[in-house]
Amino acid sequence: MARRETAPGTDSESSDGRRHRLADGGTDGGPTNRADAGPVDRTGDLRRWVRPRVRIVGTAAVAGVVVGLAAMSALTASTGDARASEATAFALGALGLGFGVLGWSGSVLAGRSIETAQRYLDTGSDWTETDSRRAMARIAGFGAGVMTGVSVAAAAI
Repeated sequence: MARRETAPGTDSESSDGRRHRLADGGTDGGPTNRADAGPVDRTGDLRRWVRPRVRIVGTAAVAGVVVGLAAMSALTASTGDARASEATAFALGALGLGFGVLGWSGSVLAGRSIETAQRYLDTGSDWTETDSRRAMARIAGFGAGVMTGVSVAAAAI
């Protein structure tokens, strides 16, 4: 079945007379030759996508490292047992990481349903899936930071 290509944004016509048009204005006449359009800057798009996500998790992780170092130091000073302090502080960081990951996945799985139920019930809540995922990513980053801080402190002692 031969297709006759026309200008972008117009219809293409197959040999049987049917017209084909895609939603983006292109035709379904086969692969598009993007070499004519010039190079596509995908690294800029990737950076714009990654940067805010790294900032959200990274700032929480840095705070977690500081808290992990402080928790390890405080527990060791109060109990005198560095190994028990390490285990306790690391376990609390792992608990935060686990809660964050579990909460994030729950937000992804049920977020739209919860938003719809809130609109239907007219609860007046500002809860959104996006805000919940962001909060859970921060909690997970904080927990990972605590684990990292405790590990650094334990290696230093």
